[in-house]
Amino acid sequence: MPDRDEFLRRWSALHLGLAPSWLVRRWLSLCFPLAQVLARLRVPPNVITLTALASAIAVPAVAAGERNLLLLAAVLVVISGVLDNLDGAVAAITDQATAFGAVLDSVADRLADTAYVITLWVLGAPGWLAGLVAGAAALQEYVRARAAGAGMRAVGVVTVAERPTRVIMVAALLVGVVVVGHAAVVATAGALASLGLAVVGLTQVLIATHRALG
Repeated sequence: MPDRDEFLRRWSALHLGLAPSWLVRRWLSLCFPLAQVLARLRVPPNVITLTALASAIAVPAVAAGERNLLLLAAVLVVISGVLDNLDGAVAAITDQATAFGAVLDSVADRLADTAYVITLWVLGAPGWLAGLVAGAAALQEYVRARAAGAGMRAVGVVTVAERPTRVIMVAALLVGVVVVGHAAVVATAGALASLGLAVVGLTQVLIATHRALG
């Protein structure tokens, strides 16, 4: 079983040599003990990925119910976000990273993002606005994928609109509806903020791609 430093080295290798920032290192260090437990229990990384996806898909259905279920929806968002980090952590610890696992994780991430956007719509955000949020988030990942296909061998930049940001935004929005009510207003404000971050994130990726590929 690798120690924390070896785990961080493997994580960096799985992310195209990206050196984790202080905040990412702190988060990964917090995830490391739980990932060790899952590794010792021989839980396959792909099972963790699918469990994270199931948690995310359940969010809009729960959010569509009674208001007292919104905290449960927020908890499911957090669970899906934590598990989304743990699958890669377990793969790094057990040295079980595979190309299929990477593809599955990417597909699961996009489906989870869609579930989060549906949650905004369920809570009252306009459908067109939710669609723009989904499109902007997907476009950022599409540009990254196309850049990798064109020969870009690094992540390029960690934007303001990565998945952890999206997870935090949706969870905070759900808690906000519980605290202040006015679901449609809160959801619309959250969608506008998410769209703004997504546009900035897309711009960051485009700039990094241009610098890398010319």
